[in-house]
Amino acid sequence: MYVITCYVGKGEMRMYEFDSKEEALSQLKKLKGCSILSEVVYFNDSSVIPIAI
Repeated sequence: MYVITCYVGKGEMRMYEFDSKEEALSQLKKLKGCSILSEVVYFNDSSVIPIAI
């Protein structure tokens, strides 16, 4: 899951949720204001390989 957090105006924040990275990136290009794209990873997601640091 991908989330875009967009800061617009005086302290106003909007969040958008997407299932695919491609969908999120295409929408990110259209948004105005300061935007942050984040990937949400769950611990029980078997598609993610943990990395030991």
